[in-house]
Amino acid sequence: MALRAGYIGLGNIGKPMASCWIEGGFETTVYDVVEAPVAELAELGAKAAPSPRAVGEAADVIGICVRDDADVRSVLLGDDGVLAGAPDGTLVLIHSTIQPSTVVEMAEAGKALGVDVIDAAITGGDARAATGDLAIMAGGDAALLEKARPILDVCAKAGVFSCGELGNGMKTKLCINLVTYLQWLAGYEGIALAKASGLPVEVFEEVGLANGQITPLMVRFLTVHKMPDEARTSEAVQNLVRGHTLVAEKDLAWALQLARENGLSLPGAGLVSQLMARVYGLEDEGRR
Repeated sequence: MALRAGYIGLGNIGKPMASCWIEGGFETTVYDVVEAPVAELAELGAKAAPSPRAVGEAADVIGICVRDDADVRSVLLGDDGVLAGAPDGTLVLIHSTIQPSTVVEMAEAGKALGVDVIDAAITGGDARAATGDLAIMAGGDAALLEKARPILDVCAKAGVFSCGELGNGMKTKLCINLVTYLQWLAGYEGIALAKASGLPVEVFEEVGLANGQITPLMVRFLTVHKMPDEARTSEAVQNLVRGHTLVAEKDLAWALQLARENGLSLPGAGLVSQLMARVYGLEDEGRR
């Protein structure tokens, strides 16, 4: 019997992932607090659910990609949450970048009700989500990951990696994100110096790409810093970079929390966590 999929959280990553599952031939039930992406996926063949509980009732494997730890708890543990409707044997994949301890907490809550929960963190961004080229970092029972692999393989062509014990997928993601944000700071300061000194930005990017210090993903990130000020400070662009900034600040806070728990000082992480508004070009005096 084919696995039935469910997806909760249809944002920049969740919607294309769910779309891949639909296109891969999996019966897919979806939910989001915003109606538009649910309607879009319904047109592709998904079943629209009125609540997370309804997704739990309809799916064997459920992906969750919501904003933060509080949202994950709400989606799983709420009165109308997944665990209120999911039968024994349901598998929940937490894609949201949250604290490893929250993954363990959710797994314990699920186990009490016969539902399996593992972390399945994602990396690659929205562009690679749209082409199914994400990488998945999973923590928990390897047998549970194998159960989910047929669904994950259609959206994670870059690889599905078993990272070890429960929570290790999130630890891997936090480490990778720390490197990413430090790179973003380097890219931002490099392009700022190039512009201030009169060096054509194209030369900076071309040479950086040639020697490997600048990646195609970094070039995409730097787009906002190549915009005219009028465009960069527009409401649409500022709303976009505010969302990126808030996610970055949250991810770095969790990386620093993990470091504290392990008696480790990460001064670079502490610095970049205070600079993400500047790095992303957000006009917010309180953050710059």
